Amino acid sequence: MSDLYVNAGYQDEYLAPFGPIGIIAHTSNKDFVNKVSEVLSAKRKLRAQKPENKYASNPGYAREDYIINTTLTRFQTGEGKFAVDESVRGHDIFIITDVLSRNIEYDLLEGTHVISPDDQYMDLLRIISVLKGKAKRINVIMPFVYEGRREKLDSHRESYDCADMLKKLYKLGVANLIIFDPHDARIENAVPLMSIEMPRCQFKMTYTLLNRFGSIKMDKDYTLVVSPDESGISRAIFYSSHLNLPLSFFYRYFSNQGGKVVRGFKYLGDDVNGKDILLIDDMINSGETMIRTANKLKNHGAKDIYCLAPFGLFTEGYDIFDKAYADGIFKCICTTNLIYAPEELKAREWYLAADMIPYVARIIDALNTDESVYDLINSTSRLRDLASQIRIGEVFDEFNEQETN
Repeated sequence: MSDLYVNAGYQDEYLAPFGPIGIIAHTSNKDFVNKVSEVLSAKRKLRAQKPENKYASNPGYAREDYIINTTLTRFQTGEGKFAVDESVRGHDIFIITDVLSRNIEYDLLEGTHVISPDDQYMDLLRIISVLKGKAKRINVIMPFVYEGRREKLDSHRESYDCADMLKKLYKLGVANLIIFDPHDARIENAVPLMSIEMPRCQFKMTYTLLNRFGSIKMDKDYTLVVSPDESGISRAIFYSSHLNLPLSFFYRYFSNQGGKVVRGFKYLGDDVNGKDILLIDDMINSGETMIRTANKLKNHGAKDIYCLAPFGLFTEGYDIFDKAYADGIFKCICTTNLIYAPEELKAREWYLAADMIPYVARIIDALNTDESVYDLINSTSRLRDLASQIRIGEVFDEFNEQETN
């Protein structure tokens, strides 16, 4: 039997599913969600062949397709409505939403409108309102948290959108909320009674990077982990501690020059001369922070710089990155495929996307059986094992298998 169930303390039998899985996608991320369904289907079909799995014959356990057919209608006024085209009664529903997806336009009374995060959030509320009282359980997978960067109030005259969003989902009966590498994990304090899981992307991103660039040495004499500012140190610490690499960072300072306050950044850490750099951040917005930091590191003799961030927004376009790459400032930018990426980004030579589809499918599979997801969410042991295997020169094949088991 799989170690997964032995380690969870269920040596004699498989865990019973909470209910048949149903997956709902917004129209803007259907390709990603369809692939999640395919991976989940293949996984459960294999498990259903094992004679000890007494739940394999349950209706809806091993299906060809877990997607629930839905229809989203947009009116020229900008309003909309959502409809479920099949029964969801008794189902364990997983709604996968990409609030940053911007690949849909619809006609208004005057001109066209590109779907926005606000539109996506309203669509999510519409979906939940339809399911409420019918589905057995409602789970939401929102990789990038809506208004997640508004984790604190700078002024009492500002809106507190992230907390309001979380409270709304809780009141509507969402049982589990899954968000990936949030800007600040303290947002969960807004809803202390709600089940919120925060999976880490570090293992898959590190694996993807090392699989592409085998020349990176996981050794303290050759590679450093760097945070571009003090606010991102916690993420850099995770990489540093589990990959056994030195940690360095830039911190803000303020000085008074002729009566004018000037802000700058200073470096604190090991010598970067001749060393590869893993530059870690939570997201790439305009790219100014990443490029500024990479330039400073290059000016001090850094060798190859690899930028890792779970989410790539690229709000100012790609020109700044194209130029920096052409100038040799960085070697690669690695993000995940959890949010929408246009084809023009995927075509960039410097861009690398970590495929999170098997991971999302694995999380759905675990939550459906109320399995403990602690090790799956944190992935610390897998990251340490990966670093150890790289040091002794073993291949990546076994990690491919682990990701889909």
